[in-house]
Amino acid sequence: MNFAFSEEQETLREFVRNFLEEKSSEAAVREQMDTDNGYDPDVWQQMSEQMGLQSLIVPEEFGGQGFGYVELIVVLEEMGRSLLCAPFFSSVVLAANTLIHSGDETAKSNLLPQIASGTIATLAFTEENGKWDEGGITMQASESDGGYTLDGSKMYVLDGNTAEIILVAARTANGVSLFHVDAGADGLTRTSLATMDQTRKQSKLDFSGTPATLIGEDGKGWDTLSTVLDLAAVGLAAEQVGGAQMCLDMAVEYAKVRVQFGRPIGSFQAIKHKCADMLLEVESAKSAAYYAGWCAAEMNDELPSTASLAKAYCSEAYFHAAAENIQIHGGIGFTWEHPAHLYFKRAKSSELLFGDPTYHRELLAQRIGI
Repeated sequence: MNFAFSEEQETLREFVRNFLEEKSSEAAVREQMDTDNGYDPDVWQQMSEQMGLQSLIVPEEFGGQGFGYVELIVVLEEMGRSLLCAPFFSSVVLAANTLIHSGDETAKSNLLPQIASGTIATLAFTEENGKWDEGGITMQASESDGGYTLDGSKMYVLDGNTAEIILVAARTANGVSLFHVDAGADGLTRTSLATMDQTRKQSKLDFSGTPATLIGEDGKGWDTLSTVLDLAAVGLAAEQVGGAQMCLDMAVEYAKVRVQFGRPIGSFQAIKHKCADMLLEVESAKSAAYYAGWCAAEMNDELPSTASLAKAYCSEAYFHAAAENIQIHGGIGFTWEHPAHLYFKRAKSSELLFGDPTYHRELLAQRIGI
């Protein structure tokens, strides 16, 4: 096992970072977070047509590049670093992964090429109960005229308002199943949700007799979904690492240039300790996220436990780094004009997304049998 990224992966990192520094600057993030859709269509098109990011992990036979999960976490880390406002996580990490692991060749052939070419997609599974496990899925799917119809609501759907391909988890008589719903389907109502983190849009989706197409085997949806949620936890951990590193970089740079009592504040012991603690946590978070990413690439037996471990640790490391970054910046760090609060809000929303650290520590304990 090689714990270092290859030359090609580092080149990919540099390529993506250069692109995001130009297209996802602080000004661009602030502009997009104030829009209803939450992304720039021109940038999204460039990501698809010029960089091929949406097709990164899609198998070649379905119009993708066929790269592994390690390459994906490199990209996600850079996106977290720049707070990219785009439906990448929902389209690739959630929807594309669901299709890839569904075992439904027809659905793969029909939908994956669309995602690879830039069609926005998402996965709707969380409901008003706020649970991230199988028991939280209560929405009903009924057989109708050789197909299915859905009735119920889904909450906290990432990019639910803009997605053209919507994958939905619902219950049939045989258990949890996965379905595909067209964005313009009858009986589908989409409502934007007010969120603390304006850089990542969420929606409520209401279904009333909405026609849907079964994906995979009836009653076997949780087998796919549980794997996808582990992969999503790993992807989000990589995002969190990128954001935490950026918070550390911002804090250290400010500590070097901010002078108080005739000295840079970084020379004071209290600030040194804060920065040292942040560095330790960020580097540890990287180790957790990178190892989980390798497990995801290999799809080995360690994936469930490492996914929960990485999500729990990286969530706390990012939130602590974002909070300490504000403290080190002092008064300016609390203002709307400074970008520190953008990372703080993303850190908090990411901490809760797919289950908070307490949830994942409990899940980890169950998975390793303690």
